[in-house]
Amino acid sequence: MNNQLDKNSKFLSYILRHQPEAIGITLDADGWVDINYLILQANQHGKSLSQELIKEIVETNDKKRFTISKDGLKIRAAQGHSTKQVEINYAEQIPPEFLYHGTATRFIDSIKEQGLIAGNRHYVHLSSDEQTANAVGKRHGKPIVLKVKALLMYQQGFKFYLADNGVWLTNTVPTNFLLFD
Repeated sequence: MNNQLDKNSKFLSYILRHQPEAIGITLDADGWVDINYLILQANQHGKSLSQELIKEIVETNDKKRFTISKDGLKIRAAQGHSTKQVEINYAEQIPPEFLYHGTATRFIDSIKEQGLIAGNRHYVHLSSDEQTANAVGKRHGKPIVLKVKALLMYQQGFKFYLADNGVWLTNTVPTNFLLFD
């Protein structure tokens, strides 16, 4: 992704995941906003967006952060919301036996004490493979990958959801379901 495309992608993440009110938009409960309205509001706030640019960002984003509605009229962030405007109703899914969480080594003491918590997001984000989790961990410092006993959690009543982009979501992961290698 080129530098300008990357800047626009980060702008969309900021607006659709965290601060829609920064450009005067309101997301519906599932995180959707009309693309034409998004473009209008972004342009009025000094950020030049177009249908073509949004489509390119969605198609080329390596993290698959955005979803366009089936009718092509709306867009949303697939997951990772911190805004209280959004409470996506994901369908509950049965997870695989293990999922993975990438983080930085500096957080391990806290995680051993309280488990994985959503913090300012709605959910804890989990990956289906160690490679993706490691890449996530690198964004926060020296990476470490934690193995989560996801199926056992599910069998004990914890709920799991699968976002549009393949990221697994759950409310919390208590320490007894984590494997620290």
